[in-house]
Amino acid sequence: MITRRTFLGTAAAVPMLAQAQPKRIAIIATIFRLQSHAQHIGDRFIVGYPWEGQWHKPNTQVVSLYVDQKPANDLSETRAKEFGFKVYPTIAEAVRCGGPKLAVDAVLIIGEHGEYPRNDKGQILYPRFEFFEQVAKVFEADGRSVPVYNDKHLSYSFEKAKTMRETARRLKFPMLAGSSLPVTWRLPELELPLGCEIEEALMVGCGGSDPMDFHALEAMQCMVERRKGGERGVKSVQLIEGDAVWKAAEEGRWSKEMLRSALSRSDNLKGATVTDGRTQDMVGTGVLPGLCKDPWAYFIEYRDGLRATLLMLSDAVGDFTFAVKVKGKPIQSTQFFLSPDPNVTYSACLANRIEKMIETGVAPYAVDRTLLVSGVLESCLESRLKGHIRLETPHLSVAYQAPKESQYCRS
Repeated sequence: MITRRTFLGTAAAVPMLAQAQPKRIAIIATIFRLQSHAQHIGDRFIVGYPWEGQWHKPNTQVVSLYVDQKPANDLSETRAKEFGFKVYPTIAEAVRCGGPKLAVDAVLIIGEHGEYPRNDKGQILYPRFEFFEQVAKVFEADGRSVPVYNDKHLSYSFEKAKTMRETARRLKFPMLAGSSLPVTWRLPELELPLGCEIEEALMVGCGGSDPMDFHALEAMQCMVERRKGGERGVKSVQLIEGDAVWKAAEEGRWSKEMLRSALSRSDNLKGATVTDGRTQDMVGTGVLPGLCKDPWAYFIEYRDGLRATLLMLSDAVGDFTFAVKVKGKPIQSTQFFLSPDPNVTYSACLANRIEKMIETGVAPYAVDRTLLVSGVLESCLESRLKGHIRLETPHLSVAYQAPKESQYCRS
């Protein structure tokens, strides 16, 4: 028999049932300071982020944090005190929240920034693989796995990166990784139709290796992976630099017309524009060689025959742009928009994709994209180390399908 008391009690419980319990998150980071990736991404899940004209607070709760290094400007302890979570001395304790078993619903591995050595290729030896392995050991020991996000490269080593992907498959947990560029806004919006026939692609980036060229390579990959037949992997790579970059253009290895289209989307053309405010056609006037003291060109030959080029032109540009030639259409181009410090709202686009994976248990795009780009970058830097030679890359036969719709922000 339903009494007034039981009815009122049931009615009062309905609003509580409507809101699911917050997903508990552990953050595993190299460092947590202002403007670090851990702060940018972590704060999105601590306090929220701007989304589609509103302030959005994910139904999440950061419950634990591990940081490998604590410099003088460390924010980990102050964040923990303010928001009621704990900084643990080991990764295992962080994902178990100090208890005997896995005690979180998701793990964010953010191994970017901090003081770490470089190898002979110039790669920063961030311990992302080692962090991941410690998390996976807890999953295996405790008989339960949860979604994992790994920021940027999977690893500086393709073999380690491949092991990470295989571990995620074996333990059957969703994994997302990579850069914020594939999901940031595009100016103008450019969605390549899934299954289109791409004849040529060219990316322009800025900043140094190895952090910034990864961003550029993954931005280019998120576009070319949509071509007919899906992604099948990379056959060969070569990295050249200096005057050889301009000579390669004269030899037809990359297109000045494509570069002109990509640069037309830039909001940060440097060179003469810095001193006299004049926006110039740097390709048509031939001023680029004089502006770029150390240009790099990355040539990527895919297994299906597509050839793509990344030009790192830090002395001439300050943003990331892309041009593509699709069969039957004129050259199209866009800018991968990166909003300024300190809010860097493009990280909100990435946080939203991470949040969706935590909510649904399904990664919005394949971790294989980041696996392939991690290997491409390593091989390109190996090419440079060996005297800029062309390297065959049979190990990069990474095949996957792009998502039906690109996951970039549109509002």
